Amino acid sequence: MRGGKSRRALWQALGFVLSNSYFFKFLKYIPCPALNCYACPAANFACPIGTLQHFAVIRRIPLFTLGILGAVGSLFGRGACGWICPVGGLQELLYKAPVRKIHVSNRFSFLRFIVLAVLVFIIPFFTLEPWFSKLCFVGTLEAGIPLALGDQRIRALIGPFFWLKIGITAALMGLMLFMKRPFCRFICPLGAIYSPFNRVAPGFVTARTDLCTGCGECTRTCPMDLDVPREVNGLNCIRCRRCVGLCKALS
Repeated sequence: MRGGKSRRALWQALGFVLSNSYFFKFLKYIPCPALNCYACPAANFACPIGTLQHFAVIRRIPLFTLGILGAVGSLFGRGACGWICPVGGLQELLYKAPVRKIHVSNRFSFLRFIVLAVLVFIIPFFTLEPWFSKLCFVGTLEAGIPLALGDQRIRALIGPFFWLKIGITAALMGLMLFMKRPFCRFICPLGAIYSPFNRVAPGFVTARTDLCTGCGECTRTCPMDLDVPREVNGLNCIRCRRCVGLCKALS
């Protein structure tokens, strides 16, 4: 189990480095398979959600982006969320903080589909503005803050909307101290896109209910706060496989 966690942490770190290593900027026309801000000074890839919004604004169908995301989803389901997404790694890191934890049911996970429909497609289509990107805490963290710190001219332009974004970022990161991956579970539109592919992508976890003792260890260790015997391989599963190896009922 410990070795599996270490390997996944290394993959998450590698995902962050490959997404933000600065030296492969010729890839910026390709959407990143995980959530990463295009405006980050070191970003190598385009933001997949930002790209979808751009096409909603210009009222075109983003065939290339949909093809990339469809291919990733078909091969890995939400595995990209569990293994290479920098935002997922950040949330798991913050959750290690020694504070009292709270449990919030995954019954509210439908909210990320609303975010996808409303903030990524509908509102940008009608307002001609990429509102998810404007509010996204990832953009604030990876681009807004570094750019403001590094350029006095940008700091001079800071107004109330920037501080609103700072507040959103602080609130979400505060939640990450107490809740397991709240952004992934309830907000992330990229996770909403990948979720349905969990039904068809390879890499299923086999759960044998006849061998389950009901100890709950798999559920306690799940980074998505799933009821693992019931929800593994479902729309909220990120294919991290942390539950595998905990007991003989999972493989």
